[in-house]
Order: sequence, then structure tokens, then C-alpha cells
Amino acid sequence: MNKINGYTEEEARGLVEYIAEGKSKGQTLSGLFAGYAKKTGRAKGSVRNYYYALLRSTGDSRVKQILNGKDLHAEKIMPFTEEETDRILREILKQKQQGVSVRRAVLTLAEGDDKLMLRYQNKYRNVLTKQPERIQRLMEECGLSQRDDARERLEAEINGLYDRLAESLKEENKKLTALIKKLTDENALLKLQVRNSR
Repeated sequence: MNKINGYTEEEARGLVEYIAEGKSKGQTLSGLFAGYAKKTGRAKGSVRNYYYALLRSTGDSRVKQILNGKDLHAEKIMPFTEEETDRILREILKQKQQGVSVRRAVLTLAEGDDKLMLRYQNKYRNVLTKQPERIQRLMEECGLSQRDDARERLEAEINGLYDRLAESLKEENKKLTALIKKLTDENALLKLQVRNSR
């Protein structure tokens, strides 16, 4: 069966109908993405990404047919200016230096706006991948160290916690195994006593 951007045609149609019906009832896209994700077992982010990729696939006749009469369209997004990009990146880098995750930093910057948060996060990741020298320049301008000490400390703490939990679980497993063996032996002994008493 031919797929449309990774979904079957039936799945694509199901998503479009779900979104169109929800929007007609006044539901938010964010809520609809979450609901569809829960219903299908997919991640909310991948449902959202697929939905927008589908809306952009206007050259595909199957997509045109699926979207026909649904009044669904992607809002035009204005790109960030260079100044806005640098301002956003500086703020993310400053918060990151203080041990805040990128996700938490962009959520704070976007003041809880999911769509804006996603744009900030994507911009950061895009620049980090394609323009690492820009990140380095902004860090130097802000007087931030290149090493991410907070992240390294956190990773070390997580690794230590994991090791302690793993050791604790091994010990607990040994105790439970011994207890099960003891109970199995006692059970067998009781069965034998019951048989012999008849």
C-alpha cells in the first residue's frame, strides 16, 4: 500500500477527519494532536509534524482529495530576524549554563505558548547543528564557558543514581529469589505431609 509521508492513506484520512471534526467543535490544535496521539499510540510531536507535512504536500493528488472540503490550512509563519534569533539563542544559552534544560528554557521564553516554544526549540537545534560557530560566538559574547558543567554534574548524578538503583534491584532480586525458593520448598513439604496424612 502506498504511503503518504509515512502514514497509510487511511491513517492520513483518519487524522484529517479527526482534526477537522475537533476544530469544528472549537478544540485547539494542540489538544487535538494530544488526543490523536493518545488514540493511536503515536507521540504528540510526531502527530503535529505529520499534520503540517501533510498540509504542505499540495502536489500530491491523494492529499488534495483527503483535504478537499475540510478547510484546513497551515498558518504562514514569519521567520525570525537575525537579531531575534541571536536574542533567543542568548537567552537559551544563559539558562542552559544555569542547569536549565533547553526544553524548560524555551517554555519559559515562549511564556507557555506551545507553538512558539516549538519554534524556539527548532531554531536552537537548527543553529546548533548547522551553525555551531554562531553558538560559540554568542557564548563568548555572553561570557559563558564552553563546558557545560551543570549538564556534566547532572549526568554524573543520574549515572550514580542509576548504578545505585541497579545494585539495589540486584540485591532485592537475590532476596526475592531466595524467598521464592524457600516458599517453594515449604509448599512441597506441606504437600508431602498432606499426602502422607491420608
